[in-house]
Amino acid sequence: MATRPPVSLKLSRRSRILLIIAAVIVLALLLGVRLLDTYVDWLWFGEVHARSVFTTEILTRIVLFVAVGLLVGGTLAVSLIIAYRTRPVFVPVSGSDDPLSRYRSMIVSRIRLFGIGIPLITGLIAGASAMGDWQTIQLFLNGTSFGQKDPQFGLDIGFYAFTLPFVNWLLGWLFVTVVISFFGALIAHYIFGGIRLAGRGGQLAGPTRAQLAITVGVFVLLKAAEYFFDRYNLLLSDRDMPLFNGATYTDLNAVLPAKLILLCISVICAIAFFAGAFLRNLQLPAIALVLLILSGVLVGVAWPAILDQFSVKPNANDKEATSIQRNMDATRSAFGLNNVKYENYQGSNQASSDAVKADTGTVSNIRLLDPNVLSDTYTQLVGGQNYYGFPAKLDIDRYTVGGTTQDYIVAAKEIKTDGLAGNQTNWINKHLVYTHGNGFVAAPANTINRAVTDVSDTSTAGYPIVGTSDTNNPTGAGAVGGKPGIEVDQPRIYYGELADENDYAIVGGTPGKAPGESDSPTQKAPYFYQGTGGVPLDNWFNRLAFAANYGERNILFSDAISDGSKIMYNRAPRDRVSKVAPWLTLDGDPYPAVVDGKIVWIVDGYTTLNNYPYAQQTQLGEATNDSLNGVTRQANNSINYIRNSVKATVDAFNGTVTLYSIDDKEPVLNAWEKVFPGLVKPSSDISPDLRAHFRYPEDLFKVQRELLARYHVDNPQQFYAQQSFWSVPQDPTEDGSATTAAANVANQPGYYVLADAAGEGTPTFQLTSGLTGLQRQYLASWMSVSSDPQDYGTIRVLRLPTTTGANQVDGPVQVQNRFQSDQQVAQDRTLLNNPNVIPIYGNMITLPVADGFLYVEPVYIRQRNQTSYPQLARILVSFGSKVGYAPTLNEALDQVFGKGTGVAATTPNETSPPSSSTNPPTSPSTPTTPTTPPANSGGANPALDKAVADIQSALAKLKAAQQSGNFADQGAALSALDAAAKAYESAKPPATPPSGSGAPQQPGG
Repeated sequence: MATRPPVSLKLSRRSRILLIIAAVIVLALLLGVRLLDTYVDWLWFGEVHARSVFTTEILTRIVLFVAVGLLVGGTLAVSLIIAYRTRPVFVPVSGSDDPLSRYRSMIVSRIRLFGIGIPLITGLIAGASAMGDWQTIQLFLNGTSFGQKDPQFGLDIGFYAFTLPFVNWLLGWLFVTVVISFFGALIAHYIFGGIRLAGRGGQLAGPTRAQLAITVGVFVLLKAAEYFFDRYNLLLSDRDMPLFNGATYTDLNAVLPAKLILLCISVICAIAFFAGAFLRNLQLPAIALVLLILSGVLVGVAWPAILDQFSVKPNANDKEATSIQRNMDATRSAFGLNNVKYENYQGSNQASSDAVKADTGTVSNIRLLDPNVLSDTYTQLVGGQNYYGFPAKLDIDRYTVGGTTQDYIVAAKEIKTDGLAGNQTNWINKHLVYTHGNGFVAAPANTINRAVTDVSDTSTAGYPIVGTSDTNNPTGAGAVGGKPGIEVDQPRIYYGELADENDYAIVGGTPGKAPGESDSPTQKAPYFYQGTGGVPLDNWFNRLAFAANYGERNILFSDAISDGSKIMYNRAPRDRVSKVAPWLTLDGDPYPAVVDGKIVWIVDGYTTLNNYPYAQQTQLGEATNDSLNGVTRQANNSINYIRNSVKATVDAFNGTVTLYSIDDKEPVLNAWEKVFPGLVKPSSDISPDLRAHFRYPEDLFKVQRELLARYHVDNPQQFYAQQSFWSVPQDPTEDGSATTAAANVANQPGYYVLADAAGEGTPTFQLTSGLTGLQRQYLASWMSVSSDPQDYGTIRVLRLPTTTGANQVDGPVQVQNRFQSDQQVAQDRTLLNNPNVIPIYGNMITLPVADGFLYVEPVYIRQRNQTSYPQLARILVSFGSKVGYAPTLNEALDQVFGKGTGVAATTPNETSPPSSSTNPPTSPSTPTTPTTPPANSGGANPALDKAVADIQSALAKLKAAQQSGNFADQGAALSALDAAAKAYESAKPPATPPSGSGAPQQPGG
């Protein structure tokens, strides 16, 4: 019978040469891209004087790649060599078509290719996979002591933070190594005949049995080591999640002893396998393996489950009390909640006018401007040219101007390449001309230029009193009444939030060759950058590298790039800090500040862990997610320790990144300082001016607020029953938040305010938030964290009594419901229900005033077109059951507390806004629906008197219809009210303007 000849896989010499050339080209392309990225990064780290970070990370990755690659690949190579050299001399062949015979022949003919190639590829894959764990290795090598011990084993927390993660990592790779080696040996022995499946039960050659038994014995020995260290991992147990993390009663009394028992059995089992390697049969190792498996099931799984089900769960509140107490203590320590100052607060629903007026530190500083709304308004009022812009969310900071400290809505006037149009978008203009922004912009947060008292004229009212400190006017920001404001010595902004990852600017160069940069509309000569930022482009190698990196040939061939030219890239402040300090978790909201005359971006950095014993695991992304726009969302990583250890600054002109330590004794920061000596400056280097602009970071506040809602409880039994838990309120200004089906509405963010919340008589800058009852809407507490240098980071909680009914203090959602159902608001159809106008509800701020809580919410309007921008039209105020709704805060306070209360608040400045290029929302076509009838003429104008009488009658009918819930009567009354209002406007005598006055000036007119 004829047989098919074996297939020849031999290639011709030409084919081999072509394959080698193709492989070299592919490898060169892959390595070339990687080397190019590495070189560009190396240049960038040199610019920011942080090459030690770059080299340390690269070297650690290389060492890990080599070490793990050698471990996995080398062990596999040894295993294959042993299998090959101990192969049987004679291997029976089942027939001429035996596939193993052909594979065996092919492998033997290319033994070096398989013997070296397979371990090499395996080692490369393993080494590449291990490179990302460089931080775990560096923390292990440089770990420090916490000075605190865990309550179970008495070990320093540093063991869990730095050593245990490395041990778990090492054991993981050792397991991978042994498993790969085992299967490599198994396959090799099968191919070379050491394992034969023919016959009853198959056959194992002696060397095969010895090698495989020893490999399994090593695996079981590693399992014994894992059982030993698993005892410490129990302190991170999630058995009783979501209630608490940490070792439970079952873990301590069943799982922990089981680990020790299984450890001993594993050692015995490993010895049995080692002995079996030299015995003729594998009965002893098999018996030991069965014993290990049964013990793992009975002792490690069944017994803990029985104990938990029949002993712990029926008595969980008592049995778990010790574990819950440990969890509470560890969580407070890990999240900085140990020194919270609690104060019982009356939460009164009644307050006198005198009591409110006496609280001038809070009332006079009530913030009316919402930084989450005003970006477009800033763009139109002070943005000027189309290539300037602002982030979607502005920022809040405090400044002392003219001896008075107050909070301002601040922003950097940045270059916005997305706004370029026409020929501005060509390569030279985009990257060499429009390179930077110009100016620091600020407006007092507690006032506007003029109140919108008459909705029929909104052309110049309701705008922030915004000013810009730029090259033309270095003290324009915050200037009032001709007095200088915030002085900026260098207002040019090359580094800002609007720069994206692929955005670069080429600056400097030789005058006459370089086109020069656009600096301001009034500049008389081209501007050339004179700062220290950027990477030099005055050599051809760098030009070639960046041309390849950005895929832009103009970088290589343009004559506009000459001696002195520099390229700026990675220009976003958060990105720059992230590259310099990759071990930090960064806050999502950098903010600009003027420090010693320079504009700098301040970025908060956190050191985090996820292995602090007994501390509660928290999902960072979920805890920090709220209704704010324009902030970077955190990745949803699980953490159980966080500290705001670092404040980073990025110079807006030079791009210089500086890291400052906030807590010089923080253990995780100290470990990283050992990794990168000199990178983080001590807190003593922080200048007083910089410290004065530190804000308590928002993301840390949100995490602490989330946990404080539960961990304010002191008693383990109460914690288990969740009797006194609180909830983070939903944002009541979000669509759907005021309805019963509001499960998907985002949380209310914390708000920065300048207020006298601590009752010290002096207003302080702080971050605040209310907290409601668990899954309820009433207010349960109020939380604030100070940003003042004197008591920075001090957390205060005003705890309300647990009352019911009328004595409860309404929470944000309840207050929003009251706002929307209030008669004054409902009747203001011209403002809120006009189809041509979009009402925007601003941030609802909760403030402790006169032993109760005052809610303040601005209402903006915006016309329904693309060129409009928001303006402040009304102020909503609530205290207890009373609501104020008026054009100014003064009037709204008077409505709630009585005449004269509003004198304590800051009044509008009665000035026109800066000119802009676009008109604000125009007056709606529908007349205003008055909330109170106007006065008649006393008989001098019969038509006017009739219109007033009609308005009074229509209001009475509208009120009656609203009380009865009759919508048809309400519609008829509103129609009559509109008709009466039109008649009233027609009957009014024309107003005589003052001499020399004209029509109100439109912005930009």
